[in-house]
Amino acid sequence: MEKYIEKADILIEALPYIQQLYGKTVIVKYGGSAMMSDELTEKILQDITLLKFVGMKPIVVHGGGADINRMLDKFEIKPKFVEGLRVTDEDTMDVVQMVLTGSINKDIVSDLCTLGAKAIGLCGKDANLIKAKKLENEKGIDYGFVGEVVEVNTKLLDLLTSDEYIPVIAPIGTDDNGNTYNINADTVAGEIASALKAEKLIFLTDIDGIRSEADNPDSLIHAISEEEIKSLIEKGEIAGGMLPKVAGCIKALDNGVNRTHILNGTIEHPIILEIFTDSGIGTMVYK
Repeated sequence: MEKYIEKADILIEALPYIQQLYGKTVIVKYGGSAMMSDELTEKILQDITLLKFVGMKPIVVHGGGADINRMLDKFEIKPKFVEGLRVTDEDTMDVVQMVLTGSINKDIVSDLCTLGAKAIGLCGKDANLIKAKKLENEKGIDYGFVGEVVEVNTKLLDLLTSDEYIPVIAPIGTDDNGNTYNINADTVAGEIASALKAEKLIFLTDIDGIRSEADNPDSLIHAISEEEIKSLIEKGEIAGGMLPKVAGCIKALDNGVNRTHILNGTIEHPIILEIFTDSGIGTMVYK
């Protein structure tokens, strides 16, 4: 009997969070090591399915860097990264689009549907979901066919999420001339969250969250403000692949998103543990 009472207590702990988030939009950026394990994938997609069935509006934005690298290796194309972003020439762009939209996206959609959800796979080309332009930067780095988001078709996403569907989005964008761009998935998640004024933006990554000392797992910060993040960036404690995530958090908060989270996606049920429990497991970033 005690174990059943314990389960009931867990559900009651989640109740106020479910009430607070009912009808709200939650953006989940899914990628990293969690995508490499079928068992972890199932747990995360179970979390996302649960969000939908308790009345939230989840949207999934996924990456797929490891799969892209494996396919590039088969074509004998050497991957190149600068400041956490993939340099994308024309041949690389073809591989990126094939892997993200043709393989990973449909696998996630299929797995969600198997769990009882009604998922639909999209990329930025569908109904002009993500209008993009070539990424420019102050340092003059040419990333090739790497883009930045200009506009998000929020009407399409509102239609889908207000009905029974979970949109699953591959981070590919297009411009007015039909050019295709590879866009960092963290950036896309942040832009979509901003455009929709989402309640929450959740990044699933390979570490527990933001650390005050980059190489010290015990220095995990459970809650941090924008200003504190900027200070850590200046000190060099936040760098590399974490930069697009924290930049996405900051921009989303500046554009009306209520809370952003960076979680370890290699833990079972990370989304539920973070947003349905009092203590949480990762880093929450607030305005």
